Amino acid sequence: MSEQKPQSYYDAIKRKFAEERDRRLAYRPDGTAQFTSDFEGALSRYAIDPFAGVSTPRAPIDDQVEVLIIGGGFSALLTSARLREKGIESIRIVERGGDVGGTWYWNRYPGVACDVLSYDYLPLLDEMDYMPGRQYARGPEIFAHCQAIAEKYGLYEKAIFNTTITSTTWNAEDQLWHLTSDRGDRMRAQFVICANGTLSKPKLPRISGMETFAGHSFHTSRWDYGYTGQSLEKLHDKVVGIIGTGATAVQAIPELGRAAKELFIFQRTPSSIDIREDGPTDPEWERSLGKGWQARRREETIANSEMPLLQRVLMGQVPTASAPVDDGSWALEQAKLAKMSREERLRIQENANIDYMMGIHRRIESIVKDQATADALKPWYMFMCKRPCFSDDYLPTFNRPNVHLIDTHGEGITLITPEGPRFRGVSYPVDLLIYATGFEVQKTGTYNRIVGRNGLDINDKYSTGIRTLFGIHSLGYPNLFVMGGYQASFQFNLTDMLQTQGDHIAECIDYVRRAGHRTIEPTEEAEEHWVQEVIRFRGKTSWNQDCTPGYYNFEGESNRRQDGNYNGTFRSYVQHMIAARARMAETYTLA
Repeated sequence: MSEQKPQSYYDAIKRKFAEERDRRLAYRPDGTAQFTSDFEGALSRYAIDPFAGVSTPRAPIDDQVEVLIIGGGFSALLTSARLREKGIESIRIVERGGDVGGTWYWNRYPGVACDVLSYDYLPLLDEMDYMPGRQYARGPEIFAHCQAIAEKYGLYEKAIFNTTITSTTWNAEDQLWHLTSDRGDRMRAQFVICANGTLSKPKLPRISGMETFAGHSFHTSRWDYGYTGQSLEKLHDKVVGIIGTGATAVQAIPELGRAAKELFIFQRTPSSIDIREDGPTDPEWERSLGKGWQARRREETIANSEMPLLQRVLMGQVPTASAPVDDGSWALEQAKLAKMSREERLRIQENANIDYMMGIHRRIESIVKDQATADALKPWYMFMCKRPCFSDDYLPTFNRPNVHLIDTHGEGITLITPEGPRFRGVSYPVDLLIYATGFEVQKTGTYNRIVGRNGLDINDKYSTGIRTLFGIHSLGYPNLFVMGGYQASFQFNLTDMLQTQGDHIAECIDYVRRAGHRTIEPTEEAEEHWVQEVIRFRGKTSWNQDCTPGYYNFEGESNRRQDGNYNGTFRSYVQHMIAARARMAETYTLA
């Protein structure tokens, strides 16, 4: 619980939060339209895959598989592993990158690492008989883990890389999905799994003059090591600029600060930076684990998820390597809260949130020596309004004499000249300009054109509001499964949620095959029930308007109450899926 302070103290900080949010919105009221992910013309170079090498020409594919998965990240790997365990052999992954890995294929910037404990984030550790080397695994280790999974389960055999699916169309006559690609492929599949990833298309801000920049530039997900050197050794005589201070930048900036002659960091809104305390995996702890340790750990996580993540974090119940599950004290606090009125609970939770964020402020003040820089780095918003970050190196970087924070006070960079960014009349000439500007949020979990029964495009169906069952199935789209889309559970550890979805999808496909059916899709009643569950647990939320703009709330845009995550507990989400599988004939139309 929060310390005893007068309510006026908290009310004043809330007013400051609102002022900062309003200032951001005043500068950019255009919401997500301020970004683009359509890299055409002069911007097309930002989409080039620097890791794929020369794409080998091949003849277009014209064949049929049982299961086709669009995407090659953890969603695809997790589901494929479960399908293989059920004896399904005909599985094809189609991936636009040059290998499996998804996020970990594309994001190879210096300092890249997971920001969730490795023992929870890396999936299939039991199955792979693997233990991560560190509490927070580095990007190369995670990428290698993805490749090892693909090797173990034979997924490279039919996989197609450097290929983008362009359309997925249901054919009622042969009861198959017909898919086309940008390489002339015409493939058919009984089951299609959209595992594109919610954050997989890099985006750039629409900044006047960005095409005129005469130096070198790239997006962080297309890192050019040919220019920087593998250890950034080529930057010792270079002036570098980086636009953005989100989760990616927080990891890359310390590396750039050590390597560059000078580093200019252009900030619009600061991130909240808490302690990371990384270290190698404790060998004694590892030896104490028996077979199936990760499965047990995951079961405990689900069982103890009755309290929402935000509330548990504010009560100090943050999982650690050796103690992944809360010790029970949070349940006591929950019981106390349950006896209070709704207004009292909200006030206590709000005040605890503010106390937490003021602790972030105090940490900044204790580390960053320059007062103006420290003040500029303080986040003025509620915890979880923007993605929380954890680093022991980021804040000390601002004490380096070659590192300069250019705080744009919520406005952002609005002009780039051939020399570099310009802000309020001051030019910042740079040799290299890096865009750490994130990714487009894919609300539906699909990126290609999907046409279901009766020729209905899935985006047309969703034009009046997203309609799914568990964020996975949608009526009118038989044998189609979506992973990582909206109306699924929100989990800070995304692989927890993806694994539950992968388990569910594999169970559904296995049931269809064993029962002698050809198709599965949710009933109208089941879909409507889930839409109402999403609305019920989102409540009369004003999250979009209360929070400072960011990708968590679509830059402050208004959105329909059903166009978001399921905000019930993770345990409830899992139980809903288990219950649906126990009542297949009632929940689904099977033919």
